[in-house]
Amino acid sequence: MNLKQIIPIVLAILLLFSLLFQVVFGSKGLIEMNALKKEKKALRKINEELTMENLALYRKIERLKHDPEFIENIAREEFGMIGKDEIILKFKNGK
Repeated sequence: MNLKQIIPIVLAILLLFSLLFQVVFGSKGLIEMNALKKEKKALRKINEELTMENLALYRKIERLKHDPEFIENIAREEFGMIGKDEIILKFKNGK
């Protein structure tokens, strides 16, 4: 092989490696694509969790609007309220 035959082969090999480098490491390459896939998966999981939380909050709102027993239970547990005819007994020694 002489120099005239080697130069095009070397240039073709360099071009091929350059393209391969761009596909793997370049902008929008395989490495970035894998990172974006992982981020997408994580965001979908967060989205699913938030959807479930929203559904639970919606159910709680509906119960607060329409369920007097639920409202009474929250008033007792969270605010320490009692009914009209009830008496709270407090003991000094905690028994």
